[in-house]
Amino acid sequence: MIPAILRRVLTMAVTLLVISALVFFVIKLPPGDYLTNRIMELRATGDAGSIAKAELLIRQYGIDRPVWQQYLMWVGLMPGPGGFSGLLQGDWGWSFEYDKPVADVVGDALWLTLLVNLTAVIFVHLVAIPAAIYSATHRHTAGDAVVTLLGYVGLAVPGFLLALILLFYANRWFGLSIGGLYESSLTNRPWDGEKIRSLLAHLVVPTLVIGLGGTAAMIRRMRANLLDELAKPYTVTARAKGLPPTRALLKYPFRMSLNPFVADIGNLLPHLVSGSVLVSLVLSLPTVGPLLLEALRNQDQFMAGFILMFVASLTVVGMLISDLTLVWLDPRIRMGLR
Repeated sequence: MIPAILRRVLTMAVTLLVISALVFFVIKLPPGDYLTNRIMELRATGDAGSIAKAELLIRQYGIDRPVWQQYLMWVGLMPGPGGFSGLLQGDWGWSFEYDKPVADVVGDALWLTLLVNLTAVIFVHLVAIPAAIYSATHRHTAGDAVVTLLGYVGLAVPGFLLALILLFYANRWFGLSIGGLYESSLTNRPWDGEKIRSLLAHLVVPTLVIGLGGTAAMIRRMRANLLDELAKPYTVTARAKGLPPTRALLKYPFRMSLNPFVADIGNLLPHLVSGSVLVSLVLSLPTVGPLLLEALRNQDQFMAGFILMFVASLTVVGMLISDLTLVWLDPRIRMGLR
């Protein structure tokens, strides 16, 4: 297994390098950049001091150089005016919109994004798996009909619309403001017990809104997979030989029905991050989604590039986790890797 894991890690590194090139060159496709556009605006107002600062940043980050050189300096494979200082060296670049390092802009947003989406993933699995098992083992009952209806509703209602509905009725019926991830009065306060308690209380709504669509999809897919496994001859034989119903269900059919969902772990986290941008805007969540949208709109290339690479890293790491989990779950895959 160790050689297989090492091969996967090497493949991940090459994949991230290719993705970084695609991300950077796509960001550079629109004409101009933030600093060039800003200089044009400042010249119209005659602000010489700000023009000089913008021109200094252009030289400092090599934006006046060819695009391929800008890319190599951004990654850290080519020295810039200040030497090697790129992603490989831990320098995430400078946010021209906020006039500060990208690390300072996205600091709390990164781990809050991971926290929100990890809680959504946990919610999806804790709700979807029992619901799918119940629905598959109680076909054509009232409970199965209720689970099916909830699944269709979850698939049909967009997350941002559900967020708007919850915002409206929470304020109208209970006078509560459920936006954000903590009370607005705690925004600039260091993390302490009160702020953590406020965070945990505010996590409920975004977890429900972001995870509902994934929960509905997982229920429908897992129900179909489990019904298929339960109809196979090995399951019928196990029941005929007197294997207890719970063991006959969980020993093999349930494990086999999990394979497609374990394989999707690599896509689940980045999908939740990208799919929750509108929800983050509606609920005023301090995550990377709104920052990415703003960076792309303002051509803040280093911040947009770093956030996209962050999502890409989630994807490749998630794929590694899903592969290792599949190897543990299904012995046939383990034998195939040897």
